[in-house]
Amino acid sequence: MKRYALALTLLLAASLAVLTQLNCATSPDTNRATPAATATPASEPVNTAAIETELLRIENDWPRVLKEKDVEAVRRVEADDAIFVYPDGTAGSKAQDTKDIETGALTADSWEVTDLQVKVLDNDAALVSGRSIVKGGKYKGADGKVIDISGQYRFIDTFARRNGQWKLVAGASVPVRNPAASASPTPTPRSTPTPRSTPTPRSSPTPRSSPVSSPRPTS
Repeated sequence: MKRYALALTLLLAASLAVLTQLNCATSPDTNRATPAATATPASEPVNTAAIETELLRIENDWPRVLKEKDVEAVRRVEADDAIFVYPDGTAGSKAQDTKDIETGALTADSWEVTDLQVKVLDNDAALVSGRSIVKGGKYKGADGKVIDISGQYRFIDTFARRNGQWKLVAGASVPVRNPAASASPTPTPRSTPTPRSTPTPRSSPTPRSSPVSSPRPTS
């Protein structure tokens, strides 16, 4: 009888030891430090000055590209999927701009880029607005007809950084109807003119073809 009692006691002791080990294995270790949550990396600060410098360099290089027919510069800067709105309202593309430069269809005695302003949106996007002053400008169309494109034009270009390189992805330009009036951004206020009788309506002038929007390549 004592032998059975002893065996039962040993069995109970062994069971308690096993249960104790199981509890130790499954219980969380409160002494172990909890790993800290991974911090979200801060966004890269916008280097506005560097972006403005690069885009102004690209825009100011356009007269040289036109003069030297640097078609490779156009291919480098303009995105393959770029879209443009030319002064006459037609749509353009990189292929058209490249062809105009390569064939010499677009020429000018003088092409000045001025009033440039850069609007940086973030590290990968920016807008550039400005004015083109064209003297002795000529554009030869596909039909061989040469059009005088001398005048002034306002333009706005959209740039995007792709694979570390700034690309011109969109652009639009319009002719300046009254260059003298629009030359100053803050004209002097004038007194209200005396109302005049409504003039007799005249027929609208026949629209003239306008030049293609000037590409904004760089060397």
